[in-house]
Amino acid sequence: MSMEEDIEKRYYSIGEVAEMFDVNTSLIRFWEKEFDILKPKKNKKGNRLFTVKDVENLKLIYHLVKERGFTLRGAKTKLSQNREDTAKVAQVVSRLQMIKQALLDMKRSL
Repeated sequence: MSMEEDIEKRYYSIGEVAEMFDVNTSLIRFWEKEFDILKPKKNKKGNRLFTVKDVENLKLIYHLVKERGFTLRGAKTKLSQNREDTAKVAQVVSRLQMIKQALLDMKRSL
């Protein structure tokens, strides 16, 4: 493994981000317009470059909108009033999903 592979990426393209969340790039662009916490940089060609912080914010938006069924307005309110609690809940949900998958994998192997 080279040193470059060891270092975490600093920027992700919109395609990479969309793939992370299994959504269309148009949804990522839409959320960028709707949520002011998303501020991807743009290169000279105008391509969006998402930081690790942007990806973390997208995780929260995805959690609220896609997993918990919040409206966009509700998600915006929740993030502005209680961002830390939302982040903690999203982490717990993610961990529980990983545990569930591990248990299902163990069950299949029995």
